[in-house]
Amino acid sequence: MAFLARRILNQGAFVARPLRYHTRRDFAPGLRPHATPRWSQFLNTRQYHRPSHYGYTRFSGPERPASLLQRWAARPSFYYEVGGAGLLVGVFYISNLEQVPVSGRRRFNIVSSETEASYSKEQYRIILQQLGPLVLPPSDPRSRRVRRVLERLIPASGLDAENWEVHVVEGQEPNAFVIPGGKVFVFSGILPICKDDDGLAAVLGHEIAHNVAHHAAERMSAGFVLSGLVLVLGFMFGIPDFGSRMILSLAFDRPNSRKQESEADYIGLMMMAQSCFNPEGAVAFWRRMDRAAEFEPPQILSTHPSSRSRFEQLQGWLPEAQEKQAQSDCGRVLDYADDFRRAFPQLRW
Repeated sequence: MAFLARRILNQGAFVARPLRYHTRRDFAPGLRPHATPRWSQFLNTRQYHRPSHYGYTRFSGPERPASLLQRWAARPSFYYEVGGAGLLVGVFYISNLEQVPVSGRRRFNIVSSETEASYSKEQYRIILQQLGPLVLPPSDPRSRRVRRVLERLIPASGLDAENWEVHVVEGQEPNAFVIPGGKVFVFSGILPICKDDDGLAAVLGHEIAHNVAHHAAERMSAGFVLSGLVLVLGFMFGIPDFGSRMILSLAFDRPNSRKQESEADYIGLMMMAQSCFNPEGAVAFWRRMDRAAEFEPPQILSTHPSSRSRFEQLQGWLPEAQEKQAQSDCGRVLDYADDFRRAFPQLRW
């Protein structure tokens, strides 16, 4: 019996507190004070104190991230390991820097043009499934107008080899986008805001510029980096995925998206100037967009600059755009177009 009692008390699931005695009458007969009583005597006389409670010792779970970080920081080689990891990351980052066409900005990109094109084909298929019933036929005057302006811009883009297709979507949304590979989508709701061909050229030039700069590949590269940072923040500091993504989006993703939009404005302005469109039409378009916008979120929370910021930036780039237009010998071309319109006023493009 004594052997069985010791086995029970020594189980790893719990640890019993030691028994405590206070007076001589608490001992079994014949025992000295502070002597350890036999279990048989306890069971016969029942003159013993039960332990106040049993203290359970739970098996420890996985270590918390903060504990892991503290243990790592306590290692003698901690600074060497951090320095080595930082050096590898720095070399990888610098070796994948490249220059954006036209603007000259240096950016990180690990996605090839082939991967970007493959992803864009799938994206194009999904968008056609969603918007296909709303796409206007090629014979629609709005489709013909968009195609005419696009054909003037393409030579200045350097993307002549793309298989360009125009899709004008019946919808009130003032929006347009171009998928890598030359797939153009323009919602009819933006055409009244464009007002004329110069305004439409500003919109199409901006969207084509995203393809010229390969912004889709840059966003994919940034997505890989941000996903890695989310894992690091969650593992080392215990920040939930949602919180990590929100922090990184406000700190890196949204500012970089606004930078890309401004860059596309600049490249598109130079393209429309080189294609003999009036670059002042871009400034006028964004002024109309500013008036038409019912609500714009604070710029710090948005992926796009505000309309006011955009036309102010474009206004500052106008001298450079006008100089490029002069170098393209557009004066003679535009004079010829004006003479043609005066000679044949009945024609409408």
